[in-house]
Amino acid sequence: MTTSALVTNDATALGLLAAILGFVFYTSSSPHPFWQKFYKFIPALLLCYFLPSLLNTFGVVDGHASQLYFVASRYLLPACLVLLILSVDLKAILGLGPKAVIMFFTGTVGIVIGGPIALLLVSFIDPSLIGNNGPDAVWRGMTTLAGSWIGGGANQAAMKEIYDVGGEIFSVMVTVDVIVANIWMAVLLFMASKAKEIDAKTGADTRAIEVLKAKVEKYHAENARIPSQRDLMMIVAVGFSITGFAHLAADFLGPFFETHYPWTADYSLTSKFFWLVVIVTTIGLAMSFTPVRHLEAAGASKVATAFLYVLVATIGLHMDVTKIMDTPIYFLVGIVWMLVHAGFMLLVAKLIKAPLFYMAVGSQANVGGAASAPVVAAAFHPALAPVGVLLAVLGYALGTYMAWLCGQFLQIIGA
Repeated sequence: MTTSALVTNDATALGLLAAILGFVFYTSSSPHPFWQKFYKFIPALLLCYFLPSLLNTFGVVDGHASQLYFVASRYLLPACLVLLILSVDLKAILGLGPKAVIMFFTGTVGIVIGGPIALLLVSFIDPSLIGNNGPDAVWRGMTTLAGSWIGGGANQAAMKEIYDVGGEIFSVMVTVDVIVANIWMAVLLFMASKAKEIDAKTGADTRAIEVLKAKVEKYHAENARIPSQRDLMMIVAVGFSITGFAHLAADFLGPFFETHYPWTADYSLTSKFFWLVVIVTTIGLAMSFTPVRHLEAAGASKVATAFLYVLVATIGLHMDVTKIMDTPIYFLVGIVWMLVHAGFMLLVAKLIKAPLFYMAVGSQANVGGAASAPVVAAAFHPALAPVGVLLAVLGYALGTYMAWLCGQFLQIIGA
């Protein structure tokens, strides 16, 4: 990677991330009173995410020039999803009830209404944000943010084309997207570490979640074994062979739909990453009904979680908090937008007595998509990661439609 950063070799950068992860896990399980007190307030997962961002912020590693996130999201993430999902109890997940889906849709509506509200409110501080209809109009740039925060990268690109978004405002909004979404994810991870206290205060009904967690723990207690070399190689074989097949199929399906059915871009069907996630999720679910699911007893989800933490570190490597100072007014728009989304979700969660888990995962399935929704879900319990994946796939399907609707509202206010 060509960059002015101190470390320009991805292998060295990966070594730094591995050292950070090792340090966090070593200290988080330390009996020393200092570390026990420290991790009482700061979740380990949050540190795995925040410390790599310091490498990027202080110019040690250039996260955007590095290919580590691309490798982690395209190779480790699909393998991780397969290994997490193959042991899933689909009946128990469906038994979680409608509240998880209600909170997901609440998150979507929060993004759709939050954008126009944020633009209107911040325009009182800076009136130049509205009244412009050119390619670099703020409202146009915000449509791409809506696409990213409801679906993902494919939906963001679709909004750029649909609303003729100029390159300058698009690059600003990409930066806003990365930083505001990452700050919100950090907040969710912190809240996840306090889930029991928060649910107790709100009176949320967590029985269905506890039943699912108890079933997984019972399975582990009855079947867990020390993994043999054969077990570990089978886990690696299943994870990466299905990832390889999914890439093969996605490389065919994405361009096929783009060439023959270009209108399906509205559904993200022209995106290779969309197909990658859908295929590994589908195969993982299919395998959960076969004897392959017993790889969980040998630690399939533990291997998957290790992959997930590497992904978390590479996501953190993209964050540069100093960028907020470059164009503060746009970050204010993004932060107000996220606060409207969060406020709306907390209000509905309170009204329907939904557990924090549904709020956090419903939000991240919108804002972060398949790359980070399982991370937030797994922060509550590894057994819950598939819920994040399934909701994120739903977000991809809805993303373009709802972002287009948000764009219509933004145009009314901003043009």
